Amino acid sequence: MTTDERRLGVRMRGMAWRDGLLVRPTVAYEEADDLARDPSVVLWLDLVEPTPEEMRTLADHLGLHATIVEDVLAPHERPKFVRASDHEFFMTYAVRLDGGDSPRQLLSSRISGLVLPHALLTIRADESFDMDEVVRRWNDDPGLLATGTGALLHGLLDTVVDEHFATIQELDDAIEDLEDALFEGGRTTHEFVRQIYGLRKDLVRLRRVVLPMREVVSGVLRHRLGENPALARSYEDLYDHVLRAAEWTESLRDMVTTLFETNLSLQDIQLNQVMRKLAAWAAIIAVPTAVTGWFGQNIPYVGFGRPLGVWMSVAIILGAAGGLWLLFRRLDWL
Repeated sequence: MTTDERRLGVRMRGMAWRDGLLVRPTVAYEEADDLARDPSVVLWLDLVEPTPEEMRTLADHLGLHATIVEDVLAPHERPKFVRASDHEFFMTYAVRLDGGDSPRQLLSSRISGLVLPHALLTIRADESFDMDEVVRRWNDDPGLLATGTGALLHGLLDTVVDEHFATIQELDDAIEDLEDALFEGGRTTHEFVRQIYGLRKDLVRLRRVVLPMREVVSGVLRHRLGENPALARSYEDLYDHVLRAAEWTESLRDMVTTLFETNLSLQDIQLNQVMRKLAAWAAIIAVPTAVTGWFGQNIPYVGFGRPLGVWMSVAIILGAAGGLWLLFRRLDWL
């Protein structure tokens, strides 16, 4: 390890390609400058969890503007694509659901990067994003990789967008499971409502990541559309995927809102059914109360002081209560 590498102190990984073929599976720190200036080589450098001091050292080494260091280190930056005179800066987020028990939480991993004329520098906030999958995609298409750093950037963004799709699909499946539980069992417990709110919160966070990706990819398209026809088609296809992911995310938000409103509607229906049953039984119970109250008056009436009065009251109670019961059954109140 060289003095500069010890001074940088950050975990670094590097690879280099020539004409789309891998020529350097590993790149040392002291070799990076020479390889980055070689027009026949496409270089990739990857930094993981750099500290503020390490980022400032790297910025001084590469001649980067201070705002780039601020963007890389800021905790809540949105996805973006910025073009400068000698480089392009981008920021995006990979997302996934954790592997815990339900309800699973949405996790994000920030990936920043610099696109230089012959090199791509990626800076990751953590190691949760699988860069090996990105490298596999790069090596699987040497023809596209031969076009330069635009192919490296495309492979990275394409992997990120595919993870967006996978996460959206999992959230879609979770919403369908809640729909089945709602309509099959009519479950309206506190846990059910908590899961709906959890999904809604995850979709809000996902929307903040997915929607700005349109600006990132469109920014790349504007500046790299004429580099190579094959690369341009790849970016156009990627932009179509980004639009589909954004539309799918918006539709899931509408589904969660509809699910929550449907849950409230079902609760109202259940409450109305309970109130109708209570009202029906209250009407039926009121019959014997009214009859016995009438026959309990201290005045003479038909059958007063005789067994006839008892049987008359029983007959009236049974007839009126039975008639009301049949009426409410016909009205589907009972």
